[in-house]
Amino acid sequence: MRDLYQILGVERQASPDDIKKAYRSLAKKYHPDRNKDNAAIAEKFKEVSAAYHILGDEAQRGRYDRGEIDDQGNERHAYHDEWYAKPGGKGAGGFGFGGKGRSSGEGFDFEDTSDIFSEFFRFSGGRGRKGAAGDAGGAKPKGGPRRGLDVNYELTIGFEESISGGTRRLRLNDGRSVDIKIPEGIQDGQVIRLVGQGGPGTATALKGDALIEIRVAPHPYYTRDGLDILLELPISLDEAILGGDIEVPTPKGRLTIRIPKGSSSGKRLRLKGKGVKRRDEVGNMYVILKVMLPTERDLILEQLIRQWRGGNGADLRRKAGLS
Repeated sequence: MRDLYQILGVERQASPDDIKKAYRSLAKKYHPDRNKDNAAIAEKFKEVSAAYHILGDEAQRGRYDRGEIDDQGNERHAYHDEWYAKPGGKGAGGFGFGGKGRSSGEGFDFEDTSDIFSEFFRFSGGRGRKGAAGDAGGAKPKGGPRRGLDVNYELTIGFEESISGGTRRLRLNDGRSVDIKIPEGIQDGQVIRLVGQGGPGTATALKGDALIEIRVAPHPYYTRDGLDILLELPISLDEAILGGDIEVPTPKGRLTIRIPKGSSSGKRLRLKGKGVKRRDEVGNMYVILKVMLPTERDLILEQLIRQWRGGNGADLRRKAGLS
């Protein structure tokens, strides 16, 4: 397993603020906009984003520290010496068990050991496909062939990857690895179903499915609203007053936009068709201006403001009903 703290370059006792600062620094360093056509850096960016998705969440971080989830956010199952799943053994579904008290490959009855499998696999709950009898997970009445259990996984991807799509490799609970196609425009919380990649069924029953819940890692400066992408853009006082052309990042490259003269904080500039594409739909990107004053005191600016007769703060507050 990868150590998520090492990936972010922080100590295990690091504060939430330290973790957030480390993530922002690394995300900017490895961002695809700064490292175009560099596959290794792109993978590093994904790795950093996935690490922050877990360590940046207090509850998830606690579960990771206690060993309840792995570095990908998947549930960790306790494989002891007494019991371990062995693909290809005798018995229902091609699985056998070995270890203390049993010979390797000894057959077993699935119905008698369903409690054991529940330790290895998590039920899919309401998302699971229903079988002929209507039971969650598709199980048939006791005594007949039983469809295999659905197995839940979580997979964390980067923001840009959720926009453009891609392919990810996932390690399944039985040790196999499968390539998963990430659809363009997928959202946080959506589930990808891999038919027949879950737990084994008995006799002639079908295998269960693997259900992969997608988690989109937070981005240093983009947020998403449906099919729209939002970017808060800091601008200086002179840019707000005089306007001008500014280069801004987008998930698919940098663009130059024109700031209108006299722009206030909160003004939204629309980049049509530069949002999320999902099937036949495409959203917009909105650049939200944020006017920033100098961080240090500027005596010349203060003098100019004193000479300026256009201040109308009281009128603005009155029109807004605040005075």
